[in-house]
Amino acid sequence: MIFKYLKPFRFFILLTLTLLFVQVVTDLLLPAFMARIVNQGIALHDTSVIFRYGLRMLGVALGGIACSVIGGFFASRTATGFGRELRSGLFTHISHFALEEFNRLGTSSLITRTTNDVQQVQFTVFMAQRVMMRSPLIFVGAIVMAVHTDRHLSLMLLAFLPIVVFLVFFISKRSLPLFRSMQKKIDALNLVLREHLSGIRIIRAFSRVGYEKRRFAAANRQLMEHALRANRLLALLGPGTMLIMNVLIIVIIWASSSRIDAGTLQIGDMMAFIQYAMQIFMSLMMMTMIFVLLPRAMASSERINAVFAQQPTVSDPDHPVTPTQITGNLTFDDVTFRYQQAENPSLQHISFRACPGETIAVIGGTGAGKSALLDLILRYYDVERGAILLDGQNIRQFSQETLRAHIAYVPQHTVLFSGTIYDNIRKGKQDATDEEVRHACAIAQASEFIEQMPDGYDSEIAQGGKNLSGGEKQRLSIARALVRKPKIYLFDDCFSALDYHTDARLRMALKEETITSTVLVVAQRVSSIMHADRILVMDQGRITGIGTHDQLLQTNDIYKEIVHSQLTEDEIA
Repeated sequence: MIFKYLKPFRFFILLTLTLLFVQVVTDLLLPAFMARIVNQGIALHDTSVIFRYGLRMLGVALGGIACSVIGGFFASRTATGFGRELRSGLFTHISHFALEEFNRLGTSSLITRTTNDVQQVQFTVFMAQRVMMRSPLIFVGAIVMAVHTDRHLSLMLLAFLPIVVFLVFFISKRSLPLFRSMQKKIDALNLVLREHLSGIRIIRAFSRVGYEKRRFAAANRQLMEHALRANRLLALLGPGTMLIMNVLIIVIIWASSSRIDAGTLQIGDMMAFIQYAMQIFMSLMMMTMIFVLLPRAMASSERINAVFAQQPTVSDPDHPVTPTQITGNLTFDDVTFRYQQAENPSLQHISFRACPGETIAVIGGTGAGKSALLDLILRYYDVERGAILLDGQNIRQFSQETLRAHIAYVPQHTVLFSGTIYDNIRKGKQDATDEEVRHACAIAQASEFIEQMPDGYDSEIAQGGKNLSGGEKQRLSIARALVRKPKIYLFDDCFSALDYHTDARLRMALKEETITSTVLVVAQRVSSIMHADRILVMDQGRITGIGTHDQLLQTNDIYKEIVHSQLTEDEIA
């Protein structure tokens, strides 16, 4: 599947292989030229012969060098271009995943597959053009030329080859499983590192820095041990092959001396045979590197293909509906939903309607399914049974882009991006003017602290908003939603970090700003929702009551318990 990204580079691959073939031919011809120079020079004692053949040999060598350099350039361009296209395709595919796919594959693993695994495959593509194709050609060609040069010495070569083959097979068999497991160890290391960096505040607050250091050291040590064991085995191959090759050269020289003395073998032929023997052994060493590289690349390609094979559980219809106008009428019609592999549904038989100009609040205990309700509206997940309707049309008939273009969402966990305040607010609306940004920040009660910053709206925000307080981040996140001016607002417990005074002012400003929009507010604080038009009380994935604050105080025990746990009798009155 991943090799479809090589199609744009077919011309470069063909050109590289052509140059590679020419280079192999030149490598095989050089020892023959050398033998001719030595043999003719000794026999004729004529330096002009040596000079003439030497020029030819030099021309062949320069041609081989030119082919090698140009071929390396095209191979590098092909490999890096393939890596670029593969990363881009992988990133695009992952961008279409629903939350279910992210939960299944894991963020750390997806990062490793997009970076390290792609790099492994990219390097293998480069090596395939430079080594994987060259080594077998040199191996076969050198054997043919060696046999052609002297058949008696070739028998000696055949006696040593099985020893090298056994050494290669033994080391490859022992090292390949270690190289395969290294990818899993890299995943584990990335997971520990990511958790440490994202949770650094909690780690320091609970004095767990020492524990995290030990945890990282353990994962790092496991990766190191696997890498050392694999590379130690691989390191034996070079010296072992060189030892066998040098022993073979000594034997060849010893066996050739008597034949040279008898005149049945020329010195040039012996030297050429030694060169061919070295080419055979070196090509075997290169093929061993291929045997080590291929399993890692295959493991990486399988992991990448697993991502491509993972089709999003939430997809657009073949013929999506394109509405001319969206008013924001939202209806839940007997909706049931469960997370993947969950035994019990997270939401059961949810039915209600929200109209433009109406504020619907959702309250309930932890795990009641409040956030899942908003996730279904955004189509982060699809319902199991029932339907969610927007202006009477099932939201599954809209494309995800069309649906979300009419929704502004403020998540429970605030997410800000590195850049200026202007940049972050315009994430909600790319073409928002400065005036629109300032107006949204004024409604979100963020103008005061923004104007006190050194550069105002051009002030830089650190990654994740680390240089802002929780309340400031929430207000900027709300402003990012307000600048969008959508038909539906979804606020997922995004007022929790605000003080009561700021919360009250923000709610009053929001009421006027969202007067023509449908607003759904998930909250834990009763004071944030008691003035909503209707309140949905949820418990264990079901709606146990719908009504105003006063109505629910009279009719719903769960809501009454929540209110009494948060407000005094005077505040309730």
